[in-house]
Amino acid sequence: MNPTNIFKQALRTCVPLLMPLMIYSQSGPQWAEHAIWYQIFPERFRNGDSSNDPQMKDLAYADPQEPPQYWQVHPWGSDWYQLQDYEKANGEPELWKHLLRRRYGGDLQGIINQLDYLQDLGITAIYLNPIFQSPSLHKYDGESYHHVDPNFGPDPEGDRALIAKENPLDPESWVWTSADLLALQLIEEVHKRGMRIIFDGVFNHMGYNSFAFADVRKNQAESPYKDWFSIKSWDNPETEENEFDYEGWWGVKSLPEFKEDDNGLVEGPRNYVFAATARWMNPMGRGPEFGIDGWRLDVAFCVKHKFWKDWRLHVKSLNPEAYITAELVSPLEETLPYLSGDEFDAEMNYNWAFTCTEFFINPEGKHKRSPSEFEAELQRMREFFPDPRTAYRMQNLFGSHDVNRIGSHIVNRGGVNFRDWGDYFGFSKAADNPEYMVRKPNSEELEIQKLFVSFQFTYLGAPMIYYGDEVGMWGGNDPDDRKPMLWSDINYEDEVYLPDQSKRKQADAVAPNLELRDFYKKMIAIRRAHPALADGEYRLVLADDDRNIFIFERWNAQEKLTVVINNASKAQDLNLLELGINPGTNLMDGKPSGESLKLKARSTAIILNP
Repeated sequence: MNPTNIFKQALRTCVPLLMPLMIYSQSGPQWAEHAIWYQIFPERFRNGDSSNDPQMKDLAYADPQEPPQYWQVHPWGSDWYQLQDYEKANGEPELWKHLLRRRYGGDLQGIINQLDYLQDLGITAIYLNPIFQSPSLHKYDGESYHHVDPNFGPDPEGDRALIAKENPLDPESWVWTSADLLALQLIEEVHKRGMRIIFDGVFNHMGYNSFAFADVRKNQAESPYKDWFSIKSWDNPETEENEFDYEGWWGVKSLPEFKEDDNGLVEGPRNYVFAATARWMNPMGRGPEFGIDGWRLDVAFCVKHKFWKDWRLHVKSLNPEAYITAELVSPLEETLPYLSGDEFDAEMNYNWAFTCTEFFINPEGKHKRSPSEFEAELQRMREFFPDPRTAYRMQNLFGSHDVNRIGSHIVNRGGVNFRDWGDYFGFSKAADNPEYMVRKPNSEELEIQKLFVSFQFTYLGAPMIYYGDEVGMWGGNDPDDRKPMLWSDINYEDEVYLPDQSKRKQADAVAPNLELRDFYKKMIAIRRAHPALADGEYRLVLADDDRNIFIFERWNAQEKLTVVINNASKAQDLNLLELGINPGTNLMDGKPSGESLKLKARSTAIILNP
């Protein structure tokens, strides 16, 4: 064998062995540092095709599982808390049942139709809440992970007929439904616009009527899926008692959990998840450029580390530039094992949101951080993980489908601290807490939101907008954070009704806040025009506790910017030269800053230093 052939043989032998080490040690994708994220809750974003709207039979097995007697697709522009006539006819007093049964008809075509809106806003990356086959509005109770929900595509009945012919255990038998193909079209349209897109992976559990668990319910211990789930006991045909029991996620029986061993998911669901992962990352074997750009992982802390380590290798082998982010909602010490380079690239950065809340939003005396305390916690988060670029890839958010919207959080500031996650979750359930104010934010409260946003788009970490926050949507925790998106071409009724069906003293007009949207658009444009705000270094200039002033620098080889934040409720003047800051152009208004900088209450200056 000649030396060339020996070398080739060595490569063939060694590269597969070295590949895991290469992937484990690599940093996350660089594009993630420059991402401007936009989170979409598909059922509530836009109805692009009314012919695929759900019917009452499509709600079967979704919570609440008892079927309503009367049902229809809910009017998009209706008053959120007002019960429609069809809802009243069901005679049920529990508001939560009505809200969970509502469907507004949002679908994939609606997202495709609004990609130009997102591009105009400046968005570069989209995170979709689950789109896979499911009877619920939220779709965290997946019936499968290899098919898009038929009601999100153009031919629901035809898709269901195709799916029924498959063998779910045999990926070779999996078909591409019209909804699946529309998802591929969505991916293609996103990529055409220079954007990225990631899907929500719910790999801890499936839905009650999933292909696997439905078979277990029917065939019990004879089911080929009997080892997929944590079954406590089987039906005993010799008794009249139904003894079938199983583990549901957090005790929720509509979400049967996958069984785990020391390696994480056991073989059956593991193989299925791996196959579904490949399907969406390399569809039809056409290459990763036709697939999604990564995953957001639901309740990732509920699955053992060994599974995620193996799954990361799988994902990165399909696309080394794929992005993996996760829902953790844990103290930094608990997130460290997930973010040490061999599992996830980033997380939904709730710790950052908690810290920002304590500086920008909480009132004095109510879990309030001073500028110096704010910087101390920011520094701890910046330096906590082994890879210093981890902080740059984090999804820096405030709102999501699991928390109240930022506007309503500000309205209700001074209650329970956001960092106390469990307590705040209960506090912000508006229907269960009459003390929680459901009114529209006023102009002063919107200025606090803008101040937060100005920091979000100038600090390191990738900003993420929850759909509708940019046009002033408000609402408490789930389900009120999942209202239909506000569009300028849809007429909306005033919000008059309260959760208890009484009427407000003053109605709240509902319409997109275009001035707020323009502010978001300006902040996005500033960040995209100045890459130092995304990938640049960071240095604290001043944390003035007495004046509530916070100043920092961002720079790279091409530019330096100084961000000056007045977090006080009064206007203040600063002498830049005394602080060692060179005057320059204030990007917030396009004017020279001068030596003396005048800052309005709760405002920001972004100075491009010469």
